[in-house]
Amino acid sequence: MKSSTCIGISSMKPCCRFLISYKTSSVFGFSPPRMDRSGIRNLSKSLSRVVDRRRFHSCKHGKSQIVGYKCVADPNRRAFSVSDSSWCQPKVFRGSFHVDKGRSRGVLVIPKVASDFRNHSTSVEPHVNDKNFERIYIQGGMNVKPLVIERIETGNELVKEDDTGTNVNKSSVNTNDVEGSNLAEPKIERDLSEIEKEAWNILRGAVVNYCGNPVGTVAATDPADKQPLNYDQIFIRDFVPSALAFLLNGEAEIVKNFLLHTLQLQSWEKTVDCYSPGQGLMPASFKVRTAPLDGIPDAFEEVLDPDFGESAIGRVAPVDSGLWWIILLRAYGKITGDYSLQERVDVQTGIRLILNLCLTDGFDMFPSLLVTDGSCMIDRRMGIHGHPLEIQALFYSALRCSREMLTVNDATKNLVAAINNRLSALSFHIREYYWVDMKKINEIYRYNTEEYSTDAINKFNIYPDQIPSWLVDWIPNEGGYFIGNLQPAHMDFRFFTLGNLWAIVSSLGTSKQNNDVLNLIEEKWDDLVANMPLKIIYPALESDEWRIITGSDPKNTPWSYHNGGSWPTLLWQFTLACIKMGKPELAQRAVALAEERLAMDQWPEYYDTRSGRFIGKQSRLYQTWTVAGFLTSKMLLQNPEKASLLFWEEDYELLENCVCRLGKSGRRKCSRLAPRS
Repeated sequence: MKSSTCIGISSMKPCCRFLISYKTSSVFGFSPPRMDRSGIRNLSKSLSRVVDRRRFHSCKHGKSQIVGYKCVADPNRRAFSVSDSSWCQPKVFRGSFHVDKGRSRGVLVIPKVASDFRNHSTSVEPHVNDKNFERIYIQGGMNVKPLVIERIETGNELVKEDDTGTNVNKSSVNTNDVEGSNLAEPKIERDLSEIEKEAWNILRGAVVNYCGNPVGTVAATDPADKQPLNYDQIFIRDFVPSALAFLLNGEAEIVKNFLLHTLQLQSWEKTVDCYSPGQGLMPASFKVRTAPLDGIPDAFEEVLDPDFGESAIGRVAPVDSGLWWIILLRAYGKITGDYSLQERVDVQTGIRLILNLCLTDGFDMFPSLLVTDGSCMIDRRMGIHGHPLEIQALFYSALRCSREMLTVNDATKNLVAAINNRLSALSFHIREYYWVDMKKINEIYRYNTEEYSTDAINKFNIYPDQIPSWLVDWIPNEGGYFIGNLQPAHMDFRFFTLGNLWAIVSSLGTSKQNNDVLNLIEEKWDDLVANMPLKIIYPALESDEWRIITGSDPKNTPWSYHNGGSWPTLLWQFTLACIKMGKPELAQRAVALAEERLAMDQWPEYYDTRSGRFIGKQSRLYQTWTVAGFLTSKMLLQNPEKASLLFWEEDYELLENCVCRLGKSGRRKCSRLAPRS
């Protein structure tokens, strides 16, 4: 039997405990600083908020047991190891377990490090061989189980923490399947239509349990699908509308579990061809699997098997997963009023790891994130590599969320300053260079090229011939939108719905720009909505352009799937944008269209053709985020005050810190002047 073991933070006190004297502790290369009595009191309060009641599911059928954590044999899932054959071997604790209060004086080393992680550097620059808390966290496979410290020794004083044990018995563990899960019936006080009742039944039927608790929803539940591929997994981006539906319905447990378990997966090692991406990467999806328990006949354990892109089409890491996770974390606090989850040490660290990954300096001169094709909702080759609008809008939203949720102290002040600077630069960049309307297209049409000075008007050397013929007749006199991508000598003039909607929701655009986007959608309703809301991209790539840009992708044929298909899941984001801009009637019109067909068509993933009349040729039925998007839209329209918790208004503090005020920047105008005035 191997002797490698894991060090983790767990509420299961008898397992994986590592005690060390406070005075002599110097594990991982640094010594915990001394804390005065007020610091201990503050730590005690913060940790008491962290401890939450958790239940552990029996992994062996028919017996009430608690299975302790064991080391993972897969080298791609290994945790921080130490050599001691007595630690973390597979253990089965029968019946309820208690806390041994007779231990010798000492302190659990990982909580000691975790409690003080904010005192260490949070520079967004990577450091080779650094030994700060983030490095320990990511390599150590930290569990998301609550921190439990039995006692903290400081000087000659001993401060005791809450010694309340976790009592687990068969009656307190829900081992039912999805139909009998502990998700309550709808708590909304209104009459549900038949289609809404059906939608709730489908959504609840998609719930996945892990160790007796709901942790997410699978992508699709089509009973006739013989080859589910990865549609039987829980995707971070797909779960967001499901999470909002549950939160708006007063059911927060599944969302909290999802946030914590995906946070646990963030710390796992992941490789493609022996190469690991940066710290802080969130998986695209994960699946609950059962595995036999070593050394115990007829026993098994449930494990989470994540996909960081190593199994995805094109093997592309999901850039948007971490951004969606941060957005959902804020939504959980706003809707439930429970901000203690955001204050947890492991959650704060998870936010910082994602931000460090996104804010790391590189070779790029732009404040927008540089990503490859397939790194977001459009997960196949569609010519969106570079700086796609969808990623920039989600990035901006995640930065605003993080600024609200991060605990500000000496350790995080540099990170907060970096967030503020990036927000200011990114909003200017998108508002100034991504925006097109009739006036801007006329400017581009008359651009001079090959300009080399800082006073150049055509900063990205865009050639006027790039203006496509379809745009000349399509752009209305009133209204405009943010283009899909911007790179040197290249503007992608396609209309990307998700990016434009999130530019509205996050106030990435000015108030006028946000209104103009909705005006354009209303003006071009037959092109962007038609029979089913909403087109993911307009227009579709066709002929040689399709063959060259998509690589002749048979799934992304013109007006299908990502290439101009209609996606009902975009409905909830459209509803949110419409409510924010005071145009709920537009959202009601779109919801009514969807309500006529979705149930009849068995809730498909997407629709094909220019007008969205046909069910997608490879569309999965009973697609969960189609169902959840519809339910969330209905609840937002009936409770618009809840919608106000999910969007952002203009940040005037950012306008005051506008990067355009730099004298040597060469910028002659600023899109923020009107809002600032």
